[in-house]
This record gives sequence, C-alpha cells and structure tokens, in this order.
Amino acid sequence: MSAKGFDKNSIIGLVLIGAILLVFSILNSPSEEELKAQKEKEAQEKAKTEKLADAPKEHATVDAPAPDTTNTPEIKPDSTGLVKQDSLKNLETLLKYGAFAEATQGEEQNYVIENERVKVTLSNKGGRISSVELKGFHTYDSLPLMLFNADSSRFNIELTVNDQTGGTRAINTEDLFFEVEGKSFSVDQSSSKSISFKLYHGSKDRYLEYKYSLAGDSYLVDYEIRSVGFNDVISTGFPYYMNWSMYTPNQEKTIDNQLRRSTIYYKYTTGDIDYIFETKYEKEQMETNPEWIMFKQQYFNATLLSTDVPFGSDSDIETIDITGNNSKNYVKGMSANISIPFEGGTNESFKMQYYFGPNRHEDLAMLERDLEESLDYGWGIFGWTNMILIRPVFDFLNGFGLSIGWIILLLTLIIKTILFPITWKTYLSSAKMRVLKPEITELNEKYKNDAVKKQQATMALYRQTGVNPLAGCIPLLIQMPILFALFRFFPATFDLRQKSFLWAEDLSTYDSVYDLGFNIPMYGDHISLFTLLMAISMIFYTRINSQMTSGMGEGAMASQMKIMTWLMPIMMLFFFNSYAAGLSFYYLIANCITIAQQFVIRKWIVDEDKLHAKIQANKTKTKKKSGFAAKLEQRMKEAQEMQQKRKKR
Repeated sequence: MSAKGFDKNSIIGLVLIGAILLVFSILNSPSEEELKAQKEKEAQEKAKTEKLADAPKEHATVDAPAPDTTNTPEIKPDSTGLVKQDSLKNLETLLKYGAFAEATQGEEQNYVIENERVKVTLSNKGGRISSVELKGFHTYDSLPLMLFNADSSRFNIELTVNDQTGGTRAINTEDLFFEVEGKSFSVDQSSSKSISFKLYHGSKDRYLEYKYSLAGDSYLVDYEIRSVGFNDVISTGFPYYMNWSMYTPNQEKTIDNQLRRSTIYYKYTTGDIDYIFETKYEKEQMETNPEWIMFKQQYFNATLLSTDVPFGSDSDIETIDITGNNSKNYVKGMSANISIPFEGGTNESFKMQYYFGPNRHEDLAMLERDLEESLDYGWGIFGWTNMILIRPVFDFLNGFGLSIGWIILLLTLIIKTILFPITWKTYLSSAKMRVLKPEITELNEKYKNDAVKKQQATMALYRQTGVNPLAGCIPLLIQMPILFALFRFFPATFDLRQKSFLWAEDLSTYDSVYDLGFNIPMYGDHISLFTLLMAISMIFYTRINSQMTSGMGEGAMASQMKIMTWLMPIMMLFFFNSYAAGLSFYYLIANCITIAQQFVIRKWIVDEDKLHAKIQANKTKTKKKSGFAAKLEQRMKEAQEMQQKRKKR
C-alpha cells in the first residue's frame, strides 16, 4: 500500500482473496439433499425425546437404549464458525505456501542411518540432519558424544518462488514435511546405502529432493540436492539460500579451553584458508566462492564440502557469543548462510559432502581437501617446526602403540638430545664469562667514573680473549621456535584426548589432584600436580642458572635476576594450572633433563681451569678486528670525544 492509497498489486490481491473466499463458501455450503436429510434426522430425534418424556414413572429408572448415531453427523451450535475458521486457516496456508501448502501437514518422523563410526538422525520435517553421534568417542562425563542435537541446531533452505501475482515469496523448507523414499539402515565396511526425502510442488513431477548416502567405515555423508521441474517454480536469478547453524555442545572438561579452540574455518577456490579468530564474535562475508565451511570444535568438527561446483560467493559466516546465558551445555554459536547456485533448469543437482568426525590429522589429511590446515599448530616458523620436526617424531613414536605419557617422555628426550649442542654452547659461554669476571670487575673499578672508557676497555678484553658476550643468547634464540611450537602442538593434538598417565585421567586437560572449593583469580579452583611439579623444577633450573652467572651482574641487574628466579615459576604456575597436563608434563621433563645436562657438562665436559688458561693464551695472539667491531669502536670513540667537548663547555 502506497501513501496515497491502494496500489495496483494490493487491489489485485484483495480481489483474489475475495474470489477465493466466495469459492470456499460455495464449496462448503450444504446441498438440498443434505438439508432434507438433516431435517428428517432432527424429526426422528424429537420423536424419541417426546416418547421418553411420556413413559410411566416406574420405568424411569431403567436405562433407555442409546440412540443410534452411527450415521448421524455431530451437529454443534458453533459448527458454522469452526468451518469458517478452518477455511480461513486453509486460505492463509494456501496464500503463504502456494503449491507447497499440502506439505505443511504431517507428523514428524526420524530416520537413522549409521555405520561403524557415525550415527546420523534425519527428520522428515525439513528433510534435515537433526543430530549426529560419533561412535567410539564419549564426553568427559562418559556420555555419548553428540556433535550437535536436534534442539540446538538448524538447517533450512530458503526458496524464492514465483507467486500468482507476478511477485515472489520465500518458502522455508524447515516448515514443510518431506515424503521419504527408503528407511533407516546400517552399513558395514563393504556396502553403502541411500535414503531420499522429497518435497513436492503440487504434483509428482515437480519436487525438491534431498538424497543422503552413507558408506561403511567413513566419517563422510554424501548429500545431494536435486530439483525436478523447478524451472518455472524458482524465480529467475535466485539461488538456494541454505542456513546451517548450531550451538556446539559442551564435550570436554572445561568450557574455557573449548572456547579457545572453537571457531569457523573456510577455504576459497583460490586455495586460501581463513577463519574467524577464536576470541572474536563477528560476521564475515565471503570474498569469493568457498569450497568448504567447517564448524570446528576443540577436538571434533562438522564440515560441509562442495564437490563438483563451489558454493556461491554470496555467502557469510558468523560466530555467536552464548556465554552470557550461563549455559553449561553449550560452548559457542556458529552459523553459515550458504548460497547454492541454481541455473533455472528442469533437472538440476548440487552435490556436497558432510564430514562429521575428529580433528585428527590423519583423518583430515585422508580427504585431500586441506581440512588438516585447520589444526592450529602455530603461525610461521612455529607451525613449520611442528610439521617438519615435532609431528613426524610424535607420529613415529605413536606408531609403536605406547602410552601417550611415555611418548611425551621419549619425545622430550629426543628433542633435548637434538638441542644438546646448543645447551653446551650456552653453558660454555657462561663459563667464559665467569672466568673473565675478576678482570671485568677490575675494569669497572678502574673506569667507574667514565662509562665510555669502561665500555671500550671491556670490549677490548672480550676481543683479546676471544669471548663473545652474546654467544649465550644466540643458542637460546635457536631454541625458542621449538619451545613455542610445542606450546601450540599439545593443545592441538587429538591423540592426547582422554589418554591417562600416572594420576592424570586426561592429558588433554588439567590434572586436578585437589579441588579448593573456591576460585583464585587467574589460577582457578583446583591444584594441578604436573603444573606444580613443573614450577618447582623451574625454581631449581633458574637457581642453577643464577649460580652459573653469579657475580656477573651487579646492582639492579643482580636484583632483577633474583626476582626473576622466583617470579617466573610463579607466573608459570598460574598460567599453566588450567592448561593441558601433557604440556606441563613435557616442560617438567624438559627442565629435569636440562638440569642433568648442565650437571654433566660442568662435571665432566668443561674444565674451567683449562678454559681460563686458554683465554689467557688468547691475549697474546693478534686479533683482527671484524667490520662490526671496528665500527662499534669508532662509534664509541666519537661518543667519547663528544663527551669531552661537553665537559670543556
């Protein structure tokens, strides 16, 4: 309706509504024969009533036979009103759904298709997958592991169809009942079966079909959308808009850890893989055609993959914050509006696949669709370190069928063995600095009032003795990629999930040995024993390091080192208390091995007396200045000259 009155389309619509009401009233009005029969039945009822009223009183207590109403329609005073209400309801349904109106009536029924790995429940209402159970896995509370449930998920395809007035209307398949061809089934490794759901448009030669196929021993469900005779049903230029969304169920010990790992990943046809950052809740529009969209949970995922033709670029994804609801049953909301191309043909199909399974590297890599790229092993050099070094070694050890705890221990031994030369270089650098400490102290005292000359003399001493004060930092920098890579590796590794070791029931989450009963900010409400032991080992490690460098720092530096000796373990204790026990176990073993290596180096490898003699012998040798050292010395001379000029002023 326009501001000036009814427009042309409104007038046509009102005329059509009036015509339909008139037709319904004519069709529902009784014929002359029906009116005559009704009058005869009313006369019979009246005669029976009068006969009972005139009966003798002594027969009043005898139960009179019930009147024969087998063929007598029930007549109620408001029957005309009910007919009108039903007619209006039918009219409303017809106007809203058109030729799909018959599909609004039905009874919801569920069908189950399953194999050794998954159990998929399908509903005839909307023809959708309503829930998925992953066999062989269970939640932290030992319940069946549901990837998503019927009451917390949605699947709908919006059809933009032509109406009778030359316009369009939106039809949502989630409101309609599909006719099912097939029944529930179970398949084994050597077989596959299908079930079909059809939504008819007025006749059997026009329908929308969903076909689900499942093979044995697979996490994949084949899904095909097929339209027959829809060339003049769907409005020209409109695709199918699929809305797929869910609230991801709580499956692990803590929701916080799941939140840090749950988000939406997607891959473009260009090969680029992207995602919404885990701590953000936002909506993203696809920049080009996506090949697949993944709803990723901490250890499992539900992914929709196109097969022959990619999804349309007119698609978007969104992550939704549901933590404000204080729900312990769900972690995060995820939604995708996906455009499925429709060319307007009489017989079209669009083939897809669902992956319902674990975030396990070998399972994802087997699909050859780059889904394994969603495993967050870190960016840049940290991710490369995991993929080139850590992951192959871990898989090799895991192939022997050992306990995950022993695998972590062996992995730590291998890594620390590889890094032993770096540990030795670091210790050697510290030992050289300790040997030179008396001479450096003497220079500091001699030039205590002239910082520039003190620096020049110290650098000259380093050059004469062949000692590089930065030599201890370089090995440490080389170790950093491995240390950070392992920090990302353990939380992203599916193999740790629900694997026990010693007192830890699950190495993928914290090992609580005592519940405090109250929450400490940034620490938690429990005590993780592996984390506590790791912090203690770090205290010993930092104390040994401080002894190795004792006397090398003075004043504020020495005070800072003492503070760090205690502050770092406390920080790690707070930081790791709610992290994976497997990660704390690794750092515990790594610290113990490093302490043992340093003891061996100090006891049997590095003789500080011989080292001191060698350093003193270096003083007698002529040392050629490096380009960097020459430039540094020149800069220091210039600084000294500037300082002297200022003093003269």
